[in-house]
Amino acid sequence: MAHPPTVPARKRNPRHTRDRLARAALELFTTRGYHETTTPLIATRAGVAEGTIYRHFASKDELLNEVYRAGVRLFVAALKESDARGGCRGRLEGVAKRWRDIAAREPALVRLVFSDAFTARVDERSRTTLRELRAELEKLVAAGKAAGEIRHGAAELHADLWLRLIELVLDRTARGTWKSDDPAIAQVIEAAWDAIGAPTGRTALSPGAPRVENAT
Repeated sequence: MAHPPTVPARKRNPRHTRDRLARAALELFTTRGYHETTTPLIATRAGVAEGTIYRHFASKDELLNEVYRAGVRLFVAALKESDARGGCRGRLEGVAKRWRDIAAREPALVRLVFSDAFTARVDERSRTTLRELRAELEKLVAAGKAAGEIRHGAAELHADLWLRLIELVLDRTARGTWKSDDPAIAQVIEAAWDAIGAPTGRTALSPGAPRVENAT
């Protein structure tokens, strides 16, 4: 009697398995919290055995930090890739819109990256990645200040003020309160610029242009 041919077991793609674990952890961490998210829950959500987690990540902490750094890098990339042709205002508006799109597409990343809930759990590598985000934003603002587009004051304070307002856009978008085309988003982005932009009537001086002093 002939036996049916043996069908080889389908091998899992390690990259896909790792991505599923990261996705499951992200959703659980940001809905249930770190302590309430157990490795069995992550494994069940990802559709794998619990032991599979430890073939990809040394611990739950490492899994959290891997996901955290990947999220921060998305926001950093938007800063680094901003189009310098629009000046500081155009670049910041472009960054805000790209971040808004990330918030609409990946709301859990906003809850992870722009929340204090995980501050105590992130490691030094993750803190370094977050500092890179702040450094890129401050560098952009400092360039705008040097060009006369940003009002007087410390670039890091202006960057912090702009970021605080844009976080409102990210939070409301991630929650679904605002859709991507909601007029309120444009209003907040404009308000964020108004908070740091040079007062109306001041224009940036071209490099090397003479400065005209008021007559007394």
